[in-house]
Amino acid sequence: MHQRFPIDRLVNLLTLTSSEVAASLAKKPGVVIPIGSIEQHGPMGLVGCDALCAETIAQEAGMRGDILVAPVIAYTSAQFNMHFPGTISIRSRTLMSLIEDIVDSLHRQGVKGVYFLNAHGANIAPIRAAMHDIYSRLGDGAPRIRCKSWWDYDAVNVIRTREFGKWEGMHATPSEISITQNYHRAPDVAAPKKPSQALEASYIRDHSGDFHPPAEQHKAEFPDGRVGSHSALASPTIGVEIVDAAASALIDDFATFMSELQAAR
Repeated sequence: MHQRFPIDRLVNLLTLTSSEVAASLAKKPGVVIPIGSIEQHGPMGLVGCDALCAETIAQEAGMRGDILVAPVIAYTSAQFNMHFPGTISIRSRTLMSLIEDIVDSLHRQGVKGVYFLNAHGANIAPIRAAMHDIYSRLGDGAPRIRCKSWWDYDAVNVIRTREFGKWEGMHATPSEISITQNYHRAPDVAAPKKPSQALEASYIRDHSGDFHPPAEQHKAEFPDGRVGSHSALASPTIGVEIVDAAASALIDDFATFMSELQAAR
């Protein structure tokens, strides 16, 4: 198993001094904030899978691309999984307030760009709603905000499609479990032998962004927690490939983001 990389003190905000943060922002006035969730991920997925995936990719990109990385936001909204033990869900309005407070703090310190690396579909709407409120309140002086889910990078999608096809699904996916198996922990549990039910294109369209029903109904529809996925296809080796592709894509997109900020000045 690939050992999880050490947290590099030169890019991780938690392990920098205040003066080191100031020096980093003077060179590159942006920060990446990984954001995930705390929720069940099927029979063989870790409860913190989303937070771990976002943090892993962000830290890898931070070290390779000299990017300042803030601590992962793990507590988010996952109401549809509340009938599974371990899930901790907060209200979307609470998440919006948290995002606004974080961006406000960074704004006061001269941060010009905040890049949310997302790993949980239900985070997208609150981040975008908070963004509009921030722009409305701070006007043209507001930090620019970008939100990108790691699975949306083209290079990552090539791997997901090649390795898992239709069995990638929407939740407890083999791609995200591949990441945690390699960089964090592969639980000693029996992998489900049968895939969950395949999803119709219309279901994926209508439930994009984790637009799922209340928890009791959701568990009745997906009793083992997998949503259209076959988690047993996960592989630590594929996890390495996915993190490498996602980190490279994040580095490139963050550089573009910084260039856009510079051009807008």
